[in-house]
Amino acid sequence: MKTITKVTLALLTASAMTTAAFAETGIERVQSAKGSVEALGVTLENMGANVDTSVDLNGAYTFEQKTAVYNVKHAELQNQFDALHAQSAE
Repeated sequence: MKTITKVTLALLTASAMTTAAFAETGIERVQSAKGSVEALGVTLENMGANVDTSVDLNGAYTFEQKTAVYNVKHAELQNQFDALHAQSAE
């Protein structure tokens, strides 16, 4: 029985360490969302669109709030991209 407990604890410890190693930090999530907005902005500019990639982070104190602000901006830019893409397909 002690062997099963030791093995179980070893597996749980290894699993926790692996999860922590691959977990994305808050800063990384914000940077990823920001990079996504910037990349989509560049794509839109290359399509000839006037693009505003600025975001207002006032009031966004946590990483989750900042990521959410960037995700909203990305959705706006995605809608703009979809509209331009539909126009060029006509």
